[in-house]
Formats: sequence, C-alpha cells, structure tokens
Amino acid sequence: MHEMAMCDAIVAAALRRAAGRRLTGMRVRIGGHAVDREVIAQGIRLAASGTTAEGAAVDLIICPMSMSCGDCGHAGLVTDHVAMVACPACGGLDVEVMGNEDVLLESITVATDDARQMATR
Repeated sequence: MHEMAMCDAIVAAALRRAAGRRLTGMRVRIGGHAVDREVIAQGIRLAASGTTAEGAAVDLIICPMSMSCGDCGHAGLVTDHVAMVACPACGGLDVEVMGNEDVLLESITVATDDARQMATR
C-alpha cells in the first residue's frame, strides 16, 4: 500500500474510534515491507491536519519481515524491498520471506473534558 494512503487510513480509523473527541495520541504497529519511520510519522501528521487528530502524538512500532535464502542459508530481517526477492548475501533468488503485512491501530488517546469529569464526581 502506498505510504500516504496507509497514513490516511490510519487517521480515518483513529478518528472513527475517537467518535468526535479530540485525539491526542495513537499507537500503530506496522508489519511487512521496510518503511521509513519518519516518512510514516510525517504522513500521519499530514493526514491528521485540520482534523480533531491534528497534533496527536504518534507511537510507531515497526515490525519488519524476515527472510532466508535457500541458496546460501543466509537469514535476516528485510531491510529493503530488494531483500524480498534476492538474497543480500549471495544474490540468489531462492528467498523465503516470513512475517505479516498488517497495519494495526493498537490504541488511541483522547482528550478528556476536566470540567465534565469534576462535575460527575
């Protein structure tokens, strides 16, 4: 999935969960393809601009896939897109990629209305 489309979807999901409340933080787990943490964080900030999620803190957990080469036995994390099709150690094409490509909005934090909380005590 293109990074900006993914960021738009993350913010949309967070806003649905927030149900109109101001969003102050979100925790997102991204598995699969190698992504640049700052590009994703910036994309989320851009997608949140002008919404009740604007300025929310973003906690990203990046979970890269792993690979193993059937030719040379090399195993490791997928650090770039090339490692998904060719072994970084020997260049062999007998590469098995393991892991998942899930994007999960693990949690959100919303602002509370202190006056309303005080009145209900």
